[in-house]
Amino acid sequence: MTGPAGAGKTLCVADWITSTPVPWPTVWLTMEQGDTSPGAFWAYVIEAMRHHGVPTPPGVGNPTRADDIGSLSPARLAAHLNGRAGPVLLVLDEFDRASSREVADQVEFVLRHAGRGLRLVLISRADPLLPLHRWRAADEITEIRAPDLAFRPEETSALLLRHGLNPTNETVRRLAGRTEGWAAGTRLYALAMTRSDDPERCLADFDPGHGSVADFLLAEVLAGQSAEAQELLLRASVLTQVHPGLADALTGGRRAEGILAELERANAFVTTVGRSRYRIHPLFAQALRARLRDRRPGLERELRHTAARWLSEAGHLDDALPQAAAAGDWECAADLFVGSLAVGRLLTDIDPESLDADLARMPPDLPGAAPSLVRAARRLARYDVAAGVVHLRRAEAELRRAEEELRRPQSDVTARLTLALLRVLASRLLGSADMAEAAALTAERLGRLLPAERMAGHPELPALLLSDLGAAQLWAGRLDFARRTLSAAVDLPDLPATAGPRYEALGRIALIDSLRGRYGEADESARAATLVAERAGLPVGRRSGVVALVLAGIAVERDQLGAARAHLRRAGASAGAGGDPVVASGIALLNSRLLLAEGDPRAALRALSEADGRSPAGVRSPWVNERTALAEATADLVGGDPGAALRALDAATADSPECAADRTECAPDNPECAVLSPECAVVAARAHLALGDHASALALLASHPVAPDGGPALVVRAVLARAEVAERLWDTRTARHLAVRALDLARPEQLRRPFLEAGPWLGRALRGSRMPADGWLPAATAVAHRRVGRSDSARPIGQPDPARPAERPDPARPIERPDPVRPAERPDPARPTEPGAVRPTEPGAVRPTEPGAARPTEPGAAVRADAVRAVVVEPLSRRECDVLRQVAQLKSTEEVADDLFLSVNTVKSHLKSIFRKLGASRRGEAVRRAQELDLL
Repeated sequence: MTGPAGAGKTLCVADWITSTPVPWPTVWLTMEQGDTSPGAFWAYVIEAMRHHGVPTPPGVGNPTRADDIGSLSPARLAAHLNGRAGPVLLVLDEFDRASSREVADQVEFVLRHAGRGLRLVLISRADPLLPLHRWRAADEITEIRAPDLAFRPEETSALLLRHGLNPTNETVRRLAGRTEGWAAGTRLYALAMTRSDDPERCLADFDPGHGSVADFLLAEVLAGQSAEAQELLLRASVLTQVHPGLADALTGGRRAEGILAELERANAFVTTVGRSRYRIHPLFAQALRARLRDRRPGLERELRHTAARWLSEAGHLDDALPQAAAAGDWECAADLFVGSLAVGRLLTDIDPESLDADLARMPPDLPGAAPSLVRAARRLARYDVAAGVVHLRRAEAELRRAEEELRRPQSDVTARLTLALLRVLASRLLGSADMAEAAALTAERLGRLLPAERMAGHPELPALLLSDLGAAQLWAGRLDFARRTLSAAVDLPDLPATAGPRYEALGRIALIDSLRGRYGEADESARAATLVAERAGLPVGRRSGVVALVLAGIAVERDQLGAARAHLRRAGASAGAGGDPVVASGIALLNSRLLLAEGDPRAALRALSEADGRSPAGVRSPWVNERTALAEATADLVGGDPGAALRALDAATADSPECAADRTECAPDNPECAVLSPECAVVAARAHLALGDHASALALLASHPVAPDGGPALVVRAVLARAEVAERLWDTRTARHLAVRALDLARPEQLRRPFLEAGPWLGRALRGSRMPADGWLPAATAVAHRRVGRSDSARPIGQPDPARPAERPDPARPIERPDPVRPAERPDPARPTEPGAVRPTEPGAVRPTEPGAARPTEPGAAVRADAVRAVVVEPLSRRECDVLRQVAQLKSTEEVADDLFLSVNTVKSHLKSIFRKLGASRRGEAVRRAQELDLL
């Protein structure tokens, strides 16, 4: 068993011996420093055997001289052990102190000739001078190394619990990551936390450069090394990775490679991380740097200057940048930032705080193009687009001036490429797709000028370019172009460097799907994005919030208002809530939508008015304008003001230049000439119905069919609007047919909100219909019974419907209906029916009331269903809720076990209990029922 100081080697073996009864007599000997002579070593072994009651060879006394074993020869001891009836277990602790080759050879001789009479356990910091390779080949040895001794997160949690602490999963992760499983360090941190009033804060404030951890490392590790090794460790502590050549440059010597190899062999907290590269344990490095600062002030800065120059000349620009920044050489640091294309790391890295912190100390008045690009990148990374654009303009001016002086156009390709990439990001935040596309073309051209292997070393750059470009196209309403661009970003290699851009691209693809009413596909893309982020360890604070917005919108459509509010809170706490135009506008729209779903149209309208103009983009988005008008019109309808709803929709179309041009030749009061999207047309038709204008409502629906790529959510609302027209025109059979069709279309994606917003007419239309009993509609049914009055599209509770007379009309009197010769009501039979459209001549079309049609008699009826909402028969435990949340993120059983520090069998037991309590048989069913019950 080998491992560094404090790895728990001795305790591990002692625990094994005491907890697992060994059938043989055990002899334990702990070596002391200087026990290198054969005489002293074997004298201690014989005395240990006697002390533990193990018979020794007859006539054997203790050696009288350290260099002479006297009457005890290895052959005699081996023969004695070989003649025993059973073996002896000999434990030699701290065997690295017996570093004599002669002692090692004699131990190997005794072990080989003792046969079955000896079992040997060696505990050492370094590999002993024994033929381990031979024993491995013969399968005669079991080796336990430092990685085997390192504490896993669940073991770290158990240790903290034994110290009376109640750590969170995040605390356990942070502590395990900081100590890297080092047992003594974990124990010392735990002791410090027990002495603090705020253990969580104690962990964050704990200084490993001073205190108990540093004292242990300096005394147990540094003090045991030679003077030359101590000097190398102190000087190399400023490096993240130690190259032997760089270590020689820092020490002025030539033996760094041999010293580093010996330190690694001795488990002195130095490990290899690649060919001729080493790494000092972070806690040890911090303790060494503290010692360096205390005893040699000013030397650290000189060492970092030397390291920056050496790394830069060796081509290790990424490593040179933090060294130059730490040394205060800001011109060099800025040049390295640009030359190493570190802009990609700053904008996409999972943990960019260290790089940002290094660059934050750069003087604000440092001139030059490179410093301006550094400041622009830092500002844009924080969504401060105004300041970022100012620095970009300064950088461009500096580059132009330098090119004029050198008479070499575009000589600095990396600076130009950095500028183009930042311009794409700035254009996205400003909402200008044209500027983003122009900058992206420039970036692609400049990227081809660099060596292919250099660009291959920065996979995050094309991912960042495509993600930002797609986001700009999305804001501009170029949804098809945006989807292609974002899909290209998603198709890039799945690497840690590309995780951030791929996550954002998937989130925006999900948003495009939701805008088109394809909530099932949007849900899949959003959850795929979450999976990418979780696997890469992307911090929540680094996510823009688009995914949370999409999930909130889906939850509203499914009437899972608790889940929607939770997702909306996450979006509001995201990095892009204040600076990303998509996120900022989406939060305002979803908040209004949620308030309306909760039954407060006035608050929904106030939320829209208060949020107006909050988007940081300088260019308004067409789909944001349309969604805002839709939200305002819907709130007006629910509030009982259909006229205001029509004015809101009309204002939205008037603000669009394309719409204004299309309307110049239209009659002012002709609804067919209204340039509206199918979704706006549905809301406008409902407003006309509320005003009693059936003809205009039907004309709008006929002239604005749902496009072929329209999703189920759009088709369901269009079909429901046609059903409402039929019901208002006393065509009960057609209304029922269309309403049932809407239910069938909504079932696969669990769309409940359209039926809750439909109003009381839906209950009348569906009376007598066979309702689905598969469990997807109960939540909507329950709410519909409670809100039937509030949900009417344009009528306050208790007031009569002006569009529906109190008595059945006289069959002899012609019913007001659209002109039968109008093109909208006589579609070409050869023209294929579009999704959501119904031909008037077909069985599902709206037509005048038949003489025998019966009038509904229950104006307060709502949607009915035989299914009963799932009820939790027993509350879920806290751990079951944790498992359920992990399952909702599409994680496997093994991934859930790893994240929650549980065994796979424990997770399976929790899943069985969850299925039983929720009455589910599959994971997806359990998640859906939990969402209906607001457990997620």
